[in-house]
Amino acid sequence: MALTYPWFLLGLVSIAIPIAIHLFELRRPKRILFTNIGFIREVKLISARQRKLKHLLVLLARISFITFLVLIFVQPYIPAPIQNAQAQTSVGVFVDATPSMQASNRNSQPNGFEQSIKQAQELPNAYSTNTAFSLLNSSIQPRTTSAYRLELDKLSISGEADGVGGLLNRISAVKPEQVFVFSDFQKNDFSAKKIASIDSGKQVFLVPVGTADKKNVFVDSVWLDDAFIRSNTNIKLHIRLRNGGNVEVDNCQVKLFVGDRQAAAFRTDVPVGGVATTTVQLRLEGERLSECRVELNDFPVTFDNSFYFALQPSPKIKVLDIAGTTGGADIMRQLYANEPLFAYNSAKASNADYRTLESSDIVIVEGQARIETGLRESLVRVAKRGASLVIVPPSVLTSRSSYNQLFEDLGVGPIQWEPAGLAPVLRDVAVPTAQNPFFKDVFGSQNRQPVMPKASPVIRWSRSDANIVQMRDGEGFLGAFSSGPGRVYLFAAPFSTEYTDFTQHALFVPVMYRLAMQSYRREQQPAYRLNQGTIAANVAEAIQSGGEQVFKLSKDSTTFIPSQRLQAGILRFDVPVAMREPGFYTLSLNGKTVATLAFNFDKRESELATYSAEELRQLVGPNQPNVQVYDGANGESVAAKYKAERVGKPLWYYCLWAALASLLAEVLVLRFMRQQKAQQQTPIAA
Repeated sequence: MALTYPWFLLGLVSIAIPIAIHLFELRRPKRILFTNIGFIREVKLISARQRKLKHLLVLLARISFITFLVLIFVQPYIPAPIQNAQAQTSVGVFVDATPSMQASNRNSQPNGFEQSIKQAQELPNAYSTNTAFSLLNSSIQPRTTSAYRLELDKLSISGEADGVGGLLNRISAVKPEQVFVFSDFQKNDFSAKKIASIDSGKQVFLVPVGTADKKNVFVDSVWLDDAFIRSNTNIKLHIRLRNGGNVEVDNCQVKLFVGDRQAAAFRTDVPVGGVATTTVQLRLEGERLSECRVELNDFPVTFDNSFYFALQPSPKIKVLDIAGTTGGADIMRQLYANEPLFAYNSAKASNADYRTLESSDIVIVEGQARIETGLRESLVRVAKRGASLVIVPPSVLTSRSSYNQLFEDLGVGPIQWEPAGLAPVLRDVAVPTAQNPFFKDVFGSQNRQPVMPKASPVIRWSRSDANIVQMRDGEGFLGAFSSGPGRVYLFAAPFSTEYTDFTQHALFVPVMYRLAMQSYRREQQPAYRLNQGTIAANVAEAIQSGGEQVFKLSKDSTTFIPSQRLQAGILRFDVPVAMREPGFYTLSLNGKTVATLAFNFDKRESELATYSAEELRQLVGPNQPNVQVYDGANGESVAAKYKAERVGKPLWYYCLWAALASLLAEVLVLRFMRQQKAQQQTPIAA
């Protein structure tokens, strides 16, 4: 045991006061008056031994009170087993505010975030009053205890919050030499490498909080079969659920809402660490964007029970046909012009509107005898902006080199041409495989071998990204090539009847429609994550001439102005740190809605596999004595444990209770001894 203020022991001199009073009381004579001398025979005298015992007990109680009162000011304590090299004047505290900290295994039990806040609030009790604290979530500036606790009260869960892994990456730049980290230590965000990166000059205390048994099902992803979305038709939506806990979930109820209307409902089982994928049908009414959500009935972890996504019926696909022959133009016009899904335009190579060409989703170059320089450069720009090109070679070729130059600029090839002057020889086209995703839902059940078209290729290639349609001998008839962000589709034969009957075959329409629909690129994703960082949105139609272009994000009554930059009609903005809640946010310019974006928590937060205190100690190992692990999940006060280990165990409050007990003992002795005397004198009064 050690003493904090040993000079207060001089107060023990005051013990002489009750001793002096005791000696004076023993020597003082006591006179008893009687009205009748006959009463003396009835008096039962109190023996000197009893009187002496009473005074000794009172003296002992008074000496004990003074002794323990002095010890309160002396403040004795049991020295800590671990001695700090120096007193800490600044302490850093990090409380994990990511959504996974909301998990708990019972509704009545505080979740990990609530436990962390409580433990962090008590931490100043383990330090001297002049110690400053820095809440590393918001600022590294040291603050007083009251200001630090006020910051803790304001802290809340955020989808943009930095996890413990991000903190440890920058912990070397933190000024305090002691840092307490309260977290659930998810396994997908924390590893032994993170611990190894901790500066050896820092004292880091890892405090795992939360519960061991967790049950949690969340929406991993949703997707459609086709990027092209049609309104007023049934659409297949795939919903993938994942179990991020360590308890199997049976009969989980799932509901799909389109706006306020429930579109589907089902129940499913999700094994531990497994997935369950279900396909449902939904229908979008009209051309307006639909705010959709998937809701799960999953308790007690509820922060990820809703998944938000937005579906916008696709606009008409802009098709531009640059035909070299009248017959080819008529075929394409009949194919696309009568279908409401497409906005069809045709032009000749000599007078093509290049602005229309560069705004089209798909450009079909069919039967051109020669590719002029201006057209070639425009086609290359079309591919560079992510659109699609369909190239059909001509039956009469005047400049093979112009096509070769186009293929070279597009990165297609190498391409080989058939020798000029040869008569076309028609060969069979192979039946496409049912496994080819390009032909999904095109072929029904076939009882016999279908009759396929014939073709006489004039070009061939040895390498492509995919041969969508092949000849029976294995050569390509329709090949797909990547050209930067765009796609190039190349037919091996002209569309004239001498070279193929493909345009009269039943396969022609679905192939050309599929090429057009695959050219559609959705600028806006159905859903984003709150921690996604930078998001790009096409706002070309909303840009106003003149004035400042400031885009805002709004949800209910909350408005954010994100960091943003606008280039070529594409807005790139950073998700604001203050955006914490998932849901639908409106992107607006000068009060006019530009887009509606759906945001969700990072799905990694729903993976609730965490490290226990014992597992963390194994990760730390014996080679990093500067990293300690305190178990905060069992209800033990971290502040009390730290104080017992590194500050010592104070004993002054035991002395306080002992002093109060001494006072009580004196009162009891005086009370009961007096009652005994009164009882002995009762017969005299009678």
